[in-house]
Amino acid sequence: MTKISDITIIDDDAITVFGLRKLISRTVDCDSIISYGNGLLAYDGIKKRLEQKERIPQIIFLDINMPIMDGWEFLEVFIKLPISDKIRINIVTSSIDPFDKKQWDFYKNKSHHLITFNQKPIDWDKIAEITKIV
Repeated sequence: MTKISDITIIDDDAITVFGLRKLISRTVDCDSIISYGNGLLAYDGIKKRLEQKERIPQIIFLDINMPIMDGWEFLEVFIKLPISDKIRINIVTSSIDPFDKKQWDFYKNKSHHLITFNQKPIDWDKIAEITKIV
């Protein structure tokens, strides 16, 4: 079983968060799984941890369509944070909009972080694949 210190889930759908937590806990040895209901809460939480020199997530599961700050807006501010580590950001979406694929292409080439695009639903095999540390 893979050992990961911290994973963050950013999604406004409680059922998706519950499902991801279950799959992650059955697949990965993880010290902490933190979830946020929108990108602004996540950004503020991660920024605060960074400022306080606390551990930041090694892996992020990111929904695109959320209230207040969506996934793309989160990525825009997140990639500007002074994080030298390579974070694995897994976009998890049910969107089939070509615009979202273009946005993913834009952000994955704009950042040193590993950003992947994953269609919902996410199953056990996919969790095992995307929780490998880069």
